[in-house]
Amino acid sequence: MTESTTEPARQDPGLTGPAAEPASPPPFPQDRECPYHPPTGYEPLRADRPLSRVTLFDGRPVWAVTGHALARRLLADPRLSTDRTRPGFPVPAERFARVRQQRVALLGVDDPEHNAQRRMLIPSFSVKRIAALRPRIQETVDRLLDAMERQGPPSELVADFALPVPSKVICALLGVPYADHELFEDCSRRLLRGPGAADVDRARIELEAYLGELIDRKRAEPGEGLLDELIHLDRPDGPLDREELVSFAVILLVAGHETTANMISLGTFTLLRHPGPLAALRSGETTTPAVVEELLRFLSIADGLQRLATEDIEVVGTTIRRGEGVLFSTSLINRDTEVFDRPETLDWDRSARHHLAFGFGVHQCLGQNLARTELDIALRTLFERLPTLRLAVPAHEIQHKPGDTIQGLLELPVAW
Repeated sequence: MTESTTEPARQDPGLTGPAAEPASPPPFPQDRECPYHPPTGYEPLRADRPLSRVTLFDGRPVWAVTGHALARRLLADPRLSTDRTRPGFPVPAERFARVRQQRVALLGVDDPEHNAQRRMLIPSFSVKRIAALRPRIQETVDRLLDAMERQGPPSELVADFALPVPSKVICALLGVPYADHELFEDCSRRLLRGPGAADVDRARIELEAYLGELIDRKRAEPGEGLLDELIHLDRPDGPLDREELVSFAVILLVAGHETTANMISLGTFTLLRHPGPLAALRSGETTTPAVVEELLRFLSIADGLQRLATEDIEVVGTTIRRGEGVLFSTSLINRDTEVFDRPETLDWDRSARHHLAFGFGVHQCLGQNLARTELDIALRTLFERLPTLRLAVPAHEIQHKPGDTIQGLLELPVAW
């Protein structure tokens, strides 16, 4: 990991023709050596861009999409399914195999069911609705920083700031009591990181039980929040049943705080390791929204989106066969040299809005307006309030998450 302002771009032939077949397809996913760079073991995938073979944990070969243009094309292709209950759907680690048969709202269903689900939620995540939340998000950020300043340095930024910001916000949006945050944060951690299949399964059961009981209470005593709106939603085909409501609640609660928490902590670490770009942010030479977009591109924390081909698909001189798994490496897609000049470098002046950190097509992240707003407010206020913020331990001592889950830091000790 470097502390320089810029980093040399890695060699990338930028192939746009048929994928070359490597003698031995590299494993996917792999752990990052540096938390904000793709694994060096992905270099063969860069060379074979935009499509190549990789192997999963069990030795199964699947396709890896690493080119930006091809990713946009395939993520919009209805012949690639997100339904993880389909036989052969690719999973990144053995611990997820047992929960593959569990239906997941939004992320795990195809159209027309997906479209119907998404339409129910779009109003709650519109630009106007999220803009109305800005004062509440700002208040949440300010109170957490007030507490950090009262406590004094050092501080563990993940626990003290990065995690509670989105947890408090999503709880307020959904109508989930923040008093229960330790329970659902622990369940979320085990759902995504295990360590084993039994841990993932227990975490799912515990979280569904908690949310089911909460929904039962809300049916009896309606409150305020998106879950209350869904419970009492007037639909032509009748109200959502308990199982459907729980499925919605799980995905919204977990996705609503895990991804943004990782972006806040890893984004802060990345800024502290790049003093030149950080100075431009602190001086006002660049805007926080521009910083947020570039960090979303640069970090690509949700790496390895999963799909299953339901029909044969001809692309770049190659046939993706029906029943084959397809993975999208956003960490490489967002560093495609045909789209992003010097992609290994943080550049606030580049136009990064066409990154695929939120996916693309009908399954593009529903909560992206909320995530952008939280990141904007959290990062801007953090560096305004603590202008001397710095790492409290050497950078190499800071541990980050393995490659088979959402990328981020386990802890981030800071001082000021």
